[in-house]
Amino acid sequence: MLKDFLLGFGDSEVKVALPEQRVINVVEGKPAKAVVNIEAAVCEALNHPIGTPPLKDVMQQGDKVVIIASDITRQWVRHDLFLPTLLNELNKSGIPDGNISLIVALGAHRHHTHEENVVTFGQEIVERITILQSHALETDEFICIGQTSRGKDVCVNKHVVNADKVILTGGIVHHLMAGFGGGRKAIIPGISSYNTIQENHSLCLHKEVGQGVSQECIAGKLENNPMHADMLEMAELLKPAFLLNAVFTPEGQFARFVAGHWHEAWLQGCKTANEIFGVPIAEKTDLVIASAGGFPKDINLYQGSKTIGNSFMAVKSTGVVILLLECRDIMEPPDFSGWFKYESLYDRELALRKGFTVPGFIALKIGYMAKEVPHIVVSLPQNKDFIEKAGMLAAASLEEAIIMAEEIIGKKEYTITVMAHGANTVPIESV
Repeated sequence: MLKDFLLGFGDSEVKVALPEQRVINVVEGKPAKAVVNIEAAVCEALNHPIGTPPLKDVMQQGDKVVIIASDITRQWVRHDLFLPTLLNELNKSGIPDGNISLIVALGAHRHHTHEENVVTFGQEIVERITILQSHALETDEFICIGQTSRGKDVCVNKHVVNADKVILTGGIVHHLMAGFGGGRKAIIPGISSYNTIQENHSLCLHKEVGQGVSQECIAGKLENNPMHADMLEMAELLKPAFLLNAVFTPEGQFARFVAGHWHEAWLQGCKTANEIFGVPIAEKTDLVIASAGGFPKDINLYQGSKTIGNSFMAVKSTGVVILLLECRDIMEPPDFSGWFKYESLYDRELALRKGFTVPGFIALKIGYMAKEVPHIVVSLPQNKDFIEKAGMLAAASLEEAIIMAEEIIGKKEYTITVMAHGANTVPIESV
Protein backbone atom coordinates (compact mmCIF):
# COMPACT_ATOMS: atom_id res chain seq x y z
CA MET A 1 0.00 0.00 0.00
CA LEU A 2 1.29 3.44 -0.95
CA LYS A 3 1.18 6.43 1.39
CA ASP A 4 1.34 10.05 0.22
CA PHE A 5 3.74 12.56 1.72
CA LEU A 6 3.90 16.32 1.07
CA LEU A 7 7.34 17.89 1.17
CA GLY A 8 8.07 21.61 1.01
CA PHE A 9 10.18 22.92 -1.87
CA GLY A 10 10.58 26.69 -1.99
CA ASP A 11 7.09 28.17 -2.05
CA SER A 12 5.50 24.96 -3.31
CA GLU A 13 5.08 21.34 -2.22
CA VAL A 14 6.18 18.08 -3.79
CA LYS A 15 3.94 15.02 -3.42
CA VAL A 16 5.46 11.56 -3.23
CA ALA A 17 3.82 8.15 -2.79
CA LEU A 18 5.95 5.62 -0.89
CA PRO A 19 5.37 1.97 0.12
CA GLU A 20 3.95 2.33 3.62
CA GLN A 21 5.46 -0.92 4.92
CA ARG A 22 8.98 0.28 4.08
CA VAL A 23 8.63 3.72 5.68
CA ILE A 24 10.17 2.95 9.07
CA ASN A 25 10.39 6.51 10.41
CA VAL A 26 8.30 9.64 9.86
CA VAL A 27 10.26 12.34 11.65
CA GLU A 28 8.02 15.21 12.79
CA GLY A 29 8.24 17.61 15.72
CA LYS A 30 5.77 16.99 18.53
CA PRO A 31 2.83 19.32 19.01
CA ALA A 32 3.51 21.81 21.78
CA LYS A 33 1.11 24.16 23.50
CA ALA A 34 1.99 27.81 22.97
CA VAL A 35 2.26 30.23 25.88
CA VAL A 36 -0.94 32.29 25.93
CA ASN A 37 0.03 35.05 28.36
CA ILE A 38 3.70 35.89 27.78
CA GLU A 39 3.97 38.44 30.59
CA ALA A 40 2.49 36.04 33.14
CA ALA A 41 4.74 33.19 31.98
CA VAL A 42 7.88 35.33 32.23
CA CYS A 43 6.90 36.58 35.70
CA GLU A 44 6.27 33.03 36.84
CA ALA A 45 9.70 31.94 35.61
CA LEU A 46 11.47 34.91 37.23
CA ASN A 47 9.71 34.49 40.56
CA HIS A 48 9.96 30.68 40.67
CA PRO A 49 13.36 30.06 39.07
CA ILE A 50 15.45 26.91 38.77
CA GLY A 51 18.57 26.70 40.91
CA THR A 52 18.55 30.24 42.31
CA PRO A 53 16.40 32.45 44.54
CA PRO A 54 13.81 34.62 42.74
CA LEU A 55 15.13 37.49 40.62
CA LYS A 56 14.15 40.07 43.28
CA ASP A 57 16.31 38.26 45.85
CA VAL A 58 19.30 37.93 43.51
CA MET A 59 19.38 41.66 42.79
CA GLN A 60 20.45 44.30 45.30
CA GLN A 61 19.39 47.93 45.24
CA GLY A 62 21.92 50.00 43.33
CA ASP A 63 23.26 47.12 41.24
CA LYS A 64 24.50 47.93 37.75
CA VAL A 65 22.89 45.23 35.60
CA VAL A 66 23.88 44.15 32.08
CA ILE A 67 21.48 42.01 30.03
CA ILE A 68 23.12 40.01 27.23
CA ALA A 69 20.76 39.58 24.26
CA SER A 70 21.08 37.92 20.82
CA ASP A 71 21.53 39.98 17.66
CA ILE A 72 19.22 40.32 14.65
CA THR A 73 20.35 36.97 13.20
CA ARG A 74 18.35 35.47 16.09
CA GLN A 75 15.33 37.71 15.67
CA TRP A 76 13.12 34.63 15.96
CA VAL A 77 13.86 34.67 19.71
CA ARG A 78 11.48 37.68 19.91
CA HIS A 79 13.24 39.55 22.70
CA ASP A 80 10.83 42.41 22.09
CA LEU A 81 8.00 40.32 23.56
CA PHE A 82 9.63 39.42 26.88
CA LEU A 83 12.34 41.99 27.68
CA PRO A 84 9.84 44.65 28.88
CA THR A 85 8.59 42.23 31.55
CA LEU A 86 12.18 41.51 32.62
CA LEU A 87 12.83 45.25 32.98
CA ASN A 88 9.64 45.74 34.98
CA GLU A 89 10.62 42.95 37.36
CA LEU A 90 14.08 44.46 37.76
CA ASN A 91 12.43 47.79 38.58
CA LYS A 92 10.38 46.07 41.28
CA SER A 93 13.66 44.65 42.64
CA GLY A 94 15.02 48.16 43.15
CA ILE A 95 16.95 48.43 39.88
CA PRO A 96 15.89 51.53 37.90
CA ASP A 97 16.16 51.64 34.10
CA GLY A 98 19.16 53.97 34.47
CA ASN A 99 21.13 51.13 36.07
CA ILE A 100 20.31 48.65 33.30
CA SER A 101 22.17 48.19 30.01
CA LEU A 102 21.56 45.73 27.20
CA ILE A 103 24.58 44.47 25.28
CA VAL A 104 24.01 43.02 21.83
CA ALA A 105 25.85 39.67 21.58
CA LEU A 106 27.19 40.19 18.06
CA GLY A 107 30.05 37.74 18.33
CA ALA A 108 31.90 38.39 15.07
CA HIS A 109 28.73 39.57 13.27
CA ARG A 110 28.52 43.19 12.11
CA HIS A 111 27.17 46.02 14.24
CA HIS A 112 23.44 46.73 14.49
CA THR A 113 21.94 49.92 13.16
CA HIS A 114 19.54 51.82 15.42
CA GLU A 115 16.68 50.53 13.30
CA GLU A 116 17.84 46.95 13.78
CA ASN A 117 17.93 47.47 17.54
CA VAL A 118 14.29 48.56 17.35
CA VAL A 119 13.34 45.57 15.19
CA THR A 120 15.16 43.09 17.43
CA PHE A 121 14.39 44.44 20.91
CA GLY A 122 11.39 46.73 20.40
CA GLN A 123 10.96 50.48 20.61
CA GLU A 124 10.20 50.37 24.34
CA ILE A 125 13.52 48.73 25.21
CA VAL A 126 15.52 51.11 23.00
CA GLU A 127 13.87 54.10 24.69
CA ARG A 128 14.16 52.79 28.26
CA ILE A 129 17.74 51.54 28.61
CA THR A 130 21.25 51.97 27.19
CA ILE A 131 22.07 49.69 24.26
CA LEU A 132 25.69 48.58 23.91
CA GLN A 133 27.20 46.31 21.26
CA SER A 134 29.92 43.68 21.63
CA HIS A 135 31.89 43.19 18.43
CA ALA A 136 34.62 40.55 18.64
CA LEU A 137 37.13 42.44 16.48
CA GLU A 138 37.28 45.54 18.70
CA THR A 139 40.26 44.35 20.73
CA ASP A 140 40.25 47.19 23.27
CA GLU A 141 36.73 46.25 24.38
CA PHE A 142 37.72 42.94 25.98
CA ILE A 143 39.21 41.86 29.30
CA CYS A 144 40.82 38.44 29.84
CA ILE A 145 39.43 36.77 32.97
CA GLY A 146 41.27 33.45 32.88
CA GLN A 147 41.87 30.25 30.95
CA THR A 148 39.96 27.01 30.56
CA SER A 149 41.43 23.61 31.40
CA ARG A 150 42.10 23.21 27.65
CA GLY A 151 44.33 26.29 27.71
CA LYS A 152 41.85 28.56 25.91
CA ASP A 153 42.02 32.25 26.86
CA VAL A 154 38.72 33.68 28.09
CA CYS A 155 38.43 37.33 27.04
CA VAL A 156 34.98 38.90 27.31
CA ASN A 157 33.47 42.36 26.89
CA LYS A 158 34.60 44.82 29.56
CA HIS A 159 31.08 46.19 30.10
CA VAL A 160 29.93 42.71 31.11
CA VAL A 161 32.96 42.08 33.34
CA ASN A 162 32.45 45.43 35.12
CA ALA A 163 28.73 44.94 35.77
CA ASP A 164 27.49 44.04 39.25
CA LYS A 165 25.04 41.51 37.86
CA VAL A 166 24.85 39.81 34.43
CA ILE A 167 21.65 38.31 33.02
CA LEU A 168 21.78 35.92 30.05
CA THR A 169 18.85 35.86 27.63
CA GLY A 170 18.23 33.94 24.41
CA GLY A 171 16.47 31.01 22.78
CA ILE A 172 17.13 27.30 23.15
CA VAL A 173 17.17 25.19 19.99
CA HIS A 174 19.32 22.32 18.74
CA HIS A 175 22.73 23.52 17.55
CA LEU A 176 24.79 21.58 15.02
CA MET A 177 28.07 22.17 16.88
CA ALA A 178 27.34 23.08 20.51
CA GLY A 179 24.54 20.54 21.00
CA PHE A 180 22.04 23.23 21.97
CA GLY A 181 21.91 27.00 21.62
CA GLY A 182 21.01 29.46 24.34
CA GLY A 183 22.51 29.60 27.81
CA ARG A 184 26.30 29.92 27.73
CA LYS A 185 26.27 30.85 24.03
CA ALA A 186 25.29 34.37 25.08
CA ILE A 187 28.83 34.61 26.48
CA ILE A 188 30.74 32.57 23.93
CA PRO A 189 30.59 33.54 21.12
CA GLY A 190 28.14 36.34 22.05
CA ILE A 191 30.30 38.78 24.01
CA SER A 192 33.72 37.16 23.63
CA SER A 193 36.81 38.37 21.77
CA TYR A 194 37.62 37.07 18.31
CA ASN A 195 40.55 35.00 19.58
CA THR A 196 38.41 33.40 22.30
CA ILE A 197 35.72 32.53 19.76
CA GLN A 198 38.32 31.05 17.40
CA GLU A 199 39.93 28.94 20.12
CA ASN A 200 36.61 27.60 21.38
CA HIS A 201 35.12 26.85 17.97
CA SER A 202 38.31 25.12 16.80
CA LEU A 203 37.42 22.34 19.25
CA CYS A 204 34.80 21.26 16.68
CA LEU A 205 37.61 20.08 14.44
CA HIS A 206 39.11 16.63 14.83
CA LYS A 207 42.14 16.46 17.12
CA GLU A 208 44.17 15.06 14.23
CA VAL A 209 44.88 17.25 11.22
CA GLY A 210 43.44 15.65 8.11
CA GLN A 211 40.61 13.88 9.94
CA GLY A 212 38.10 16.67 9.45
CA VAL A 213 35.45 17.39 12.07
CA SER A 214 34.87 16.10 15.58
CA GLN A 215 32.11 13.52 15.83
CA GLU A 216 31.30 14.75 19.34
CA CYS A 217 30.19 18.24 18.26
CA ILE A 218 26.74 17.52 16.84
CA ALA A 219 23.13 18.60 17.37
CA GLY A 220 21.60 17.46 20.66
CA LYS A 221 24.87 16.17 22.14
CA LEU A 222 26.25 17.74 25.32
CA GLU A 223 28.08 14.81 26.92
CA ASN A 224 31.73 14.60 25.79
CA ASN A 225 31.20 17.59 23.47
CA PRO A 226 34.52 19.49 23.83
CA MET A 227 33.18 22.78 22.44
CA HIS A 228 30.29 22.74 24.91
CA ALA A 229 32.51 21.69 27.84
CA ASP A 230 34.88 24.57 27.16
CA MET A 231 31.95 26.99 26.90
CA LEU A 232 30.77 25.91 30.35
CA GLU A 233 34.18 26.67 31.82
CA MET A 234 34.17 30.08 30.16
CA ALA A 235 30.73 30.89 31.55
CA GLU A 236 31.74 29.71 35.02
CA LEU A 237 34.61 32.21 35.02
CA LEU A 238 32.16 35.05 34.39
CA LYS A 239 29.57 33.72 36.87
CA PRO A 240 26.35 35.22 35.44
CA ALA A 241 23.78 36.08 38.12
CA PHE A 242 20.68 34.93 36.27
CA LEU A 243 19.30 33.47 33.04
CA LEU A 244 16.05 33.89 31.12
CA ASN A 245 15.72 31.67 28.05
CA ALA A 246 12.83 30.75 25.78
CA VAL A 247 11.90 27.39 24.24
CA PHE A 248 9.69 27.30 21.15
CA THR A 249 6.87 25.36 19.53
CA PRO A 250 7.31 23.88 16.01
CA GLU A 251 5.39 26.95 14.78
CA GLY A 252 7.90 29.33 16.39
CA GLN A 253 5.74 30.49 19.29
CA PHE A 254 6.88 30.40 22.91
CA ALA A 255 6.46 26.96 24.47
CA ARG A 256 8.19 27.70 27.77
CA PHE A 257 10.38 30.18 29.62
CA VAL A 258 13.12 28.93 31.92
CA ALA A 259 14.86 31.19 34.41
CA GLY A 260 17.34 30.99 37.25
CA HIS A 261 20.85 29.51 37.39
CA TRP A 262 22.69 30.05 34.10
CA HIS A 263 23.41 26.32 33.72
CA GLU A 264 20.74 24.43 35.71
CA ALA A 265 17.81 26.40 34.26
CA TRP A 266 19.25 26.16 30.76
CA LEU A 267 19.57 22.37 31.05
CA GLN A 268 15.86 22.17 31.86
CA GLY A 269 15.16 24.25 28.76
CA CYS A 270 17.33 21.92 26.66
CA LYS A 271 15.29 18.98 27.95
CA THR A 272 12.06 20.68 26.85
CA ALA A 273 13.51 21.58 23.44
CA ASN A 274 14.60 17.99 22.95
CA GLU A 275 11.17 16.70 23.94
CA ILE A 276 9.63 18.87 21.20
CA PHE A 277 12.19 18.62 18.40
CA GLY A 278 14.18 15.48 19.20
CA VAL A 279 12.36 12.62 17.49
CA PRO A 280 13.14 9.00 18.44
CA ILE A 281 13.56 6.72 15.44
CA ALA A 282 13.27 2.92 15.41
CA GLU A 283 16.46 2.45 13.38
CA LYS A 284 18.59 4.10 10.74
CA THR A 285 17.37 3.42 7.22
CA ASP A 286 18.74 2.80 3.73
CA LEU A 287 17.14 5.94 2.34
CA VAL A 288 16.30 9.27 3.96
CA ILE A 289 14.08 11.70 2.06
CA ALA A 290 14.22 15.11 3.69
CA SER A 291 12.85 18.58 3.04
CA ALA A 292 13.92 21.66 4.97
CA GLY A 293 10.26 22.64 5.08
CA GLY A 294 10.31 25.02 2.12
CA PHE A 295 11.20 28.72 1.88
CA PRO A 296 12.99 30.40 3.64
CA LYS A 297 14.57 27.31 5.23
CA ASP A 298 15.83 26.21 1.79
CA ILE A 299 16.72 29.65 0.41
CA ASN A 300 20.35 28.55 0.03
CA LEU A 301 22.60 25.61 0.81
CA TYR A 302 23.88 27.31 3.97
CA GLN A 303 20.38 27.33 5.45
CA GLY A 304 19.85 23.85 4.05
CA SER A 305 22.84 22.60 6.03
CA LYS A 306 20.61 22.12 9.09
CA THR A 307 18.53 19.65 7.11
CA ILE A 308 21.65 17.94 5.76
CA GLY A 309 23.06 17.45 9.26
CA ASN A 310 19.79 16.23 10.73
CA SER A 311 19.01 13.79 7.91
CA PHE A 312 22.53 12.35 8.12
CA MET A 313 21.70 11.23 11.67
CA ALA A 314 18.96 8.93 10.31
CA VAL A 315 20.75 7.19 7.43
CA LYS A 316 22.76 3.95 7.43
CA SER A 317 26.44 4.19 6.51
CA THR A 318 25.57 2.20 3.37
CA GLY A 319 22.53 4.35 2.56
CA VAL A 320 21.58 7.43 0.56
CA VAL A 321 20.10 10.82 1.49
CA ILE A 322 17.74 12.70 -0.82
CA LEU A 323 17.31 16.40 -0.03
CA LEU A 324 14.65 18.73 -1.40
CA LEU A 325 16.32 22.16 -1.34
CA GLU A 326 15.20 24.76 -3.86
CA CYS A 327 18.16 27.10 -3.10
CA ARG A 328 17.00 30.10 -5.12
CA ASP A 329 20.01 32.03 -3.75
CA ILE A 330 22.49 29.16 -4.05
CA MET A 331 25.63 31.36 -3.83
CA GLU A 332 24.57 33.17 -0.65
CA PRO A 333 26.17 33.94 1.69
CA PRO A 334 29.59 34.42 0.02
CA ASP A 335 31.45 33.59 3.24
CA PHE A 336 29.95 30.08 2.93
CA SER A 337 29.96 29.44 -0.81
CA GLY A 338 33.53 30.72 -1.10
CA TRP A 339 34.81 27.73 0.90
CA PHE A 340 34.02 25.39 -1.97
CA LYS A 341 36.88 26.89 -3.95
CA TYR A 342 38.99 24.39 -1.99
CA GLU A 343 38.46 21.30 -4.09
CA SER A 344 39.96 18.88 -1.56
CA LEU A 345 38.55 18.47 1.94
CA TYR A 346 42.11 18.47 3.27
CA ASP A 347 42.81 21.94 1.85
CA ARG A 348 39.46 23.15 3.15
CA GLU A 349 40.31 21.82 6.60
CA LEU A 350 43.79 23.41 6.64
CA ALA A 351 42.32 26.78 5.72
CA LEU A 352 39.73 26.42 8.47
CA ARG A 353 42.38 25.59 11.06
CA LYS A 354 44.21 28.80 10.12
CA GLY A 355 41.09 30.94 10.43
CA PHE A 356 37.97 29.30 11.84
CA THR A 357 34.55 30.49 10.70
CA VAL A 358 31.19 28.85 11.27
CA PRO A 359 30.31 28.94 7.53
CA GLY A 360 33.68 27.33 6.79
CA PHE A 361 33.07 24.62 9.36
CA ILE A 362 29.66 23.87 7.85
CA ALA A 363 31.21 23.68 4.37
CA LEU A 364 33.76 21.18 5.69
CA LYS A 365 31.17 19.14 7.56
CA ILE A 366 28.89 18.96 4.49
CA GLY A 367 31.86 17.74 2.48
CA TYR A 368 32.63 14.93 4.91
CA MET A 369 28.99 13.84 5.18
CA ALA A 370 28.68 13.74 1.39
CA LYS A 371 31.92 11.75 1.18
CA GLU A 372 30.64 9.17 3.67
CA VAL A 373 27.09 8.82 2.30
CA PRO A 374 25.85 9.86 -1.17
CA HIS A 375 23.63 12.97 -0.98
CA ILE A 376 21.28 13.66 -3.89
CA VAL A 377 19.93 17.22 -3.94
CA VAL A 378 16.69 18.00 -5.75
CA SER A 379 17.13 21.66 -6.64
CA LEU A 380 16.73 24.24 -9.39
CA PRO A 381 18.47 23.19 -12.63
CA GLN A 382 20.89 26.15 -12.53
CA ASN A 383 22.26 24.92 -9.18
CA LYS A 384 23.67 21.68 -10.60
CA ASP A 385 27.29 22.84 -10.91
CA PHE A 386 27.49 24.28 -7.41
CA ILE A 387 25.86 21.22 -5.83
CA GLU A 388 28.40 18.96 -7.55
CA LYS A 389 31.22 21.29 -6.48
CA ALA A 390 29.96 20.80 -2.90
CA GLY A 391 30.46 17.04 -3.34
CA MET A 392 26.82 16.06 -3.83
CA LEU A 393 24.72 14.73 -6.70
CA ALA A 394 22.11 16.92 -8.39
CA ALA A 395 18.64 15.88 -9.56
CA ALA A 396 15.95 17.89 -11.34
CA SER A 397 13.05 16.06 -9.67
CA LEU A 398 12.29 13.80 -6.73
CA GLU A 399 11.39 11.00 -9.16
CA GLU A 400 14.83 11.25 -10.77
CA ALA A 401 16.48 11.33 -7.32
CA ILE A 402 14.68 8.16 -6.20
CA ILE A 403 15.80 6.30 -9.35
CA MET A 404 19.38 7.43 -8.69
CA ALA A 405 19.14 6.37 -5.04
CA GLU A 406 17.76 2.93 -5.89
CA GLU A 407 20.68 2.30 -8.24
CA ILE A 408 23.13 3.18 -5.46
CA ILE A 409 21.34 1.16 -2.76
CA GLY A 410 21.15 -1.84 -5.05
CA LYS A 411 18.14 -3.61 -3.53
CA LYS A 412 14.38 -3.31 -3.87
CA GLU A 413 13.32 -3.88 -0.26
CA TYR A 414 15.12 -0.86 1.17
CA THR A 415 13.91 1.00 4.26
CA ILE A 416 12.90 4.68 4.27
CA THR A 417 12.83 7.65 6.63
CA VAL A 418 10.78 10.72 5.71
CA MET A 419 11.59 14.13 7.19
CA ALA A 420 9.17 16.85 6.05
CA HIS A 421 10.64 19.49 8.40
CA GLY A 422 14.25 18.44 8.40
CA ALA A 423 15.61 21.87 9.39
CA ASN A 424 14.01 21.66 12.83
CA THR A 425 13.67 17.97 13.68
CA VAL A 426 16.58 15.93 15.05
CA PRO A 427 16.39 12.12 14.74
CA ILE A 428 17.46 10.28 17.89
CA GLU A 429 18.22 6.61 17.43
CA SER A 430 16.55 4.45 20.09
CA VAL A 431 19.04 2.61 22.29
